[in-house]
Parts: sequence; structure tokens; C-alpha cells
Amino acid sequence: MTYTSVSSKFQVVIPKAVREKVGIKVGQKFAIYERGGVIHLIPKISLKNLRGCLKDKGITLNDLRDKSDRPL
Repeated sequence: MTYTSVSSKFQVVIPKAVREKVGIKVGQKFAIYERGGVIHLIPKISLKNLRGCLKDKGITLNDLRDKSDRPL
């Protein structure tokens, strides 16, 4: 387990081992929220980076539901 601390300016340093493991880059943005006393950092991903993420996953247009298939 790796530990860090909060500076006098309330800044937190993410340890190098963690940054490298999850691929955090300089200037990367995060959404942050608290749930049950646990702080979560979620990396902001642009739609451009999501392009093609479902390719070769076996999902086709026929697998997508249209509006007529939805309950009222």
C-alpha cells in the first residue's frame, strides 16, 4: 500500500508507481466525488478517445434497441 499526504494548500501528490500503473499524464483532468467517506478520482476521457472502443467486441447495430422497444 502506498501513502501520500495533503499539503498546506490541500494538494495531494499521486505517487509515481500509481501514476505509471494507471497511465496518468501531466495536465490530465479528473472528476472527483465522495461516497461513503471514500474519495474517487475518475479520469476525464474525451469522446475522441472513445472512438472505436467497442470495435471487435461483438456488438452490432442489430444489438442496439430502438425507441419502439423501450417501455413507456
